[in-house]
Amino acid sequence: MVSDSHGAWGNLFEAINRETAADVVYFLGDGYREYEELNCAYSDKKFFIGVRGNCDFSCDLPEKDVRTLDNTKIYATHGYVEKVKFGLFDLEERAKNEGCDLVLFGHTHQPTKQYKDGVYYFNPGSIKEGFYGVVDITEKGIMCINKNLITY
Repeated sequence: MVSDSHGAWGNLFEAINRETAADVVYFLGDGYREYEELNCAYSDKKFFIGVRGNCDFSCDLPEKDVRTLDNTKIYATHGYVEKVKFGLFDLEERAKNEGCDLVLFGHTHQPTKQYKDGVYYFNPGSIKEGFYGVVDITEKGIMCINKNLITY
């Protein structure tokens, strides 16, 4: 899962290439042109789901995507509509109203993960800054993993 590429093509492609086992790639906004390029380049290998960010002008992606994958109801959004820079209250309300198990969002550029009232909230951070995320959904539960392209 990636968000907030803001023109960082190389970081996007590197993250996708590192996660060879990933079947689904969520793009959480602010880099529509890069999303289109990724989708075109990898459409035969991965399934792409994208949402529009506040910097994605003239874009036909939705502001949110709600779907069930692997028996997990997922709410995906960039986060600007839910005002996530000011807290997760609106996001929590929307997730609760949708009956979601997992919420994916971006916008703040800060990697974040928390679990509250039976719902996982996960922000991979900005791929422009080298941050991305992986979600592993198994029979035993949901695992949200923050990753960084920079290795020490």
